[in-house]
Amino acid sequence: MKRINALTIAGTDPTGGAGIQADLKTFSALGAYGCSVITALVAQNTLGVQSVYRIEPDFVAAQLDSVFSDVRIDTTKIGMLAETDIVEAVAERLQRYGIQNVVLDTVMLAKSGDPLLSPSAVESLRTHLLPQVSLITPNLPEAAALLDAPHARNEREMLEQGRALRALGCDAVLMKGGHLDDAESPDWLFTAAGEQRFTTPRVPTKNTHGTGCTLSAALAALRPRHNSWLETVPEAKAWLSKALAQADSLEVGHGIGPVHHFHAWW
Repeated sequence: MKRINALTIAGTDPTGGAGIQADLKTFSALGAYGCSVITALVAQNTLGVQSVYRIEPDFVAAQLDSVFSDVRIDTTKIGMLAETDIVEAVAERLQRYGIQNVVLDTVMLAKSGDPLLSPSAVESLRTHLLPQVSLITPNLPEAAALLDAPHARNEREMLEQGRALRALGCDAVLMKGGHLDDAESPDWLFTAAGEQRFTTPRVPTKNTHGTGCTLSAALAALRPRHNSWLETVPEAKAWLSKALAQADSLEVGHGIGPVHHFHAWW
């Protein structure tokens, strides 16, 4: 098996269900060695976000220098970036080091609805990062914010917005349809090769904390072992579905609990 070194650039979750902690668990569960660069210290739990301490952009850049100057990074996942200066620091370092195979999870809101990205940073995300990344994974509210457009209400509008996002410069877009009121959760992948629909039955659990972080980390971890995103997406979604199916076996918190990243072992 090819040895994969994966990097996550994101904020923290002290309860371990989202952010850096979820990404590192996902990397490990899928056979990749995880490195991390922290952009924000987030006081959060299964009930919501209590406080956010943003890391100075220069120190985010210093962490990136530490990793990229020493470790071969095969794949990168970007999550919470919090503010404009951090977005720009990350974008500059990705360009400086010529980092390829980057998955951008366009994190804007926590599962609880708490904001994780300042409004002013959305434009910076759109102009500085999107043209550099290999894949973005927006849900419907995030796609609407990136396009400054209304929330997609159906799959036809999802298709229109997915095409518009790819036109902003990223190589590929995975539009997540979990916010649609359908029995299935339809996702659409947009690449230069075409468009592909993926559906997954909804898992009957309230414990979905960190699903966006976990899916994007799984996509990053698995991509080096496949020839395309078309091959990678089904494996990542199947693994996440199993993690969701086992989420109720955990006993973490009193609110929206996490998925079970290590369902294959315990």
